[in-house]
Amino acid sequence: MTSRSVNSTGANTGVDPAPARLTVGIVSAGRVGSALGVALERAGHVVFGVAAISDVSKRRAATRLPDSRVLPVEEIARRSELLLLAVPDAELAGLVRGLAAAGVVRPGTIVVHTSGANGVGVLAPLTAQGALGLAIHPAMTFTGHDEDIARLTNACFGVTAADEVGEAIAQALVIEMGGEPVRVAEEQRTLYHAALAHGSNHLVTLLVDAVTALRAALSGPGLLGQPVVDDQPGGLPERLIGPLVSAALDNALRRGSAALTGPVARGDVDAVAAHLSALESLDERLAAGYRAMSLRTAELAKSDTALLELLAEKGH
Repeated sequence: MTSRSVNSTGANTGVDPAPARLTVGIVSAGRVGSALGVALERAGHVVFGVAAISDVSKRRAATRLPDSRVLPVEEIARRSELLLLAVPDAELAGLVRGLAAAGVVRPGTIVVHTSGANGVGVLAPLTAQGALGLAIHPAMTFTGHDEDIARLTNACFGVTAADEVGEAIAQALVIEMGGEPVRVAEEQRTLYHAALAHGSNHLVTLLVDAVTALRAALSGPGLLGQPVVDDQPGGLPERLIGPLVSAALDNALRRGSAALTGPVARGDVDAVAAHLSALESLDERLAAGYRAMSLRTAELAKSDTALLELLAEKGH
C-alpha cells in the first residue's frame, strides 16, 4: 500500500495507513472473497490462506488463488494482518462473535467485511479486542466467472470506518484494487444497500419477465417458417431487447426521470390497459409486476388521474 493517502477532496491526510505488503487471510473463498483476493494479490499483498468448505469454493480457491492454502477459519484469523470476512450478511455477526470468543484475532489486525448492509458496528466484538474494523463493500454483482475480477476495476466500493485513520486505510485498499472508495455513514448502510439491491436485483427480475413475455409473443414460425425462439438464454428475445435496455439504462443514468418514454410516460390509458390484459392472459404474476412498475413510472412522469386510477385498481 502507499505510505500516504489522500481524502475524497484530494487533500493529503498525512496518515501512514498500513504496511506496503500485508499478509491476507480470507473467510471465505466465495465469489466475492476470491475476486477480492485476486485484486489484493495484484496490488502486491500476499493471500496465504482461505477458508473453503464446499467443493465449489475449493475449486474456485484453487483456480483463482493457487498459491493460497485452504485452512481452518481460526488459523486464518490467527495469522492474518488483513482478515477479509466475505461471508453472507446473515452469517457475519455469528462469525465475528465466534472469532472474538476464540480470541484468535491479534490486536492491530485489520478486519474487513464485505457486507453491504452492515457498517463497522457488527465488528464491535473484535474491535473491542484491539482489531481495526472496516466495512468495504464492492457495489458490483458477482457471478463466479472471470468477468468478476475485470469488473472490480473502476467499480465503486461503499466504505465505512470508525475514524479518519480507518477511512484512510480503507481508501488505500480500495484504490489498490482499482476501485473508487465512496464514504457511507454507519447509520445509512441499510438504505445504501437497499438502493443497490433494488436497482440491480430487481432489474434482473424485470428483464427475466420481459424476456418471458417476448418469448411467448415470438413463439411459432418466423421468417421462411423457421422457429424463432427456444428456451435457452441468449436467443432472439434477448437480442431483441438488449439494445433497447442498454439505451434505456444509459439514458436513465444520464438524464434521470427525463429519460422516461413509452405509453405510461405519455399517459396512454388505452395502450396500458391493453398491455395489462395481454400480460394477465400470459401470467398474472408477471402482469402484477408490470402494474406495480407502471404505477411508479406514472407517478414519476406525473401522469393524469385516469392512468393512475387504472394502475391502482389491483394495487392492494
